[in-house]
Formats: sequence, C-alpha cells, structure tokens
Amino acid sequence: MQRQIPWVWLALLGLLLLAPSPAGRVLLDVVGGITLTLLLLPLLLGGLGLIAWQVLRRRLTVCPACGFMSVGAEVCPACGTALGQDSASPGDETQVFGGREVDQEARNVKASSATIDVEVVSSQAIDDEN
Repeated sequence: MQRQIPWVWLALLGLLLLAPSPAGRVLLDVVGGITLTLLLLPLLLGGLGLIAWQVLRRRLTVCPACGFMSVGAEVCPACGTALGQDSASPGDETQVFGGREVDQEARNVKASSATIDVEVVSSQAIDDEN
C-alpha cells in the first residue's frame, strides 16, 4: 500500500514561507542558515586541515642518516641514529650516522670527486670476450 502525500503539511509549509509573518521569516532564516552551513562546511574543514598539517609538519624531525620522519623522538625509530646530533660542535672529529662513525673529513668530500665513472659497454663486446 502506498503512502499518501501529506498535502496538508505541505500546504501549511508553503503558507508559512509565502506569508509575511514572523514564523515564515524565522523558517526562511533557519533554512538559509542550514544551506549556508552545508555549502561552507567543506571549505572550513579544508582550511582547518591545512592548518593542522602545517603544525604537524613543523613538529616533524628528519633523520640525517636515513631520511625517516618522526615526531618527538630523540632516536630515529628506523636506524637508531640520534636525531639531535647532526648539529655537533666544530671540535668533534667523528659523528654517528646510521649506526656507524663517520669522520669530519669524509663528510666534507666534494660530490664531484666522489662520483664513480661508469663506462658503457655494449652486450656484443661482452659476448666477444667470452
């Protein structure tokens, strides 16, 4: 059995909206407020999410050895390196990175002198040697 459309309630609602009475104005204000809230709620939540991400990003600490990001840890959970140790005093000769000691001279090597040159060899030349 189908439900009948409540024409009486719809007519009363239409009369409230059309009639210039205080009840009609209040109903329009409430409906307008709910509509405005539903339209602006995604923008508000997106802004709050962006602010929360910025605050979280400032609290993240990056491990100098492995690059793992953690919040509020003194030791890297991935490799065990002390996170506050990358800003050591100039008198220190060795530092621990990734669980091994690295002296200051090894850290100051230029990348151009540490690059490995690779020679390209065709597969045919390799087959000729065998």
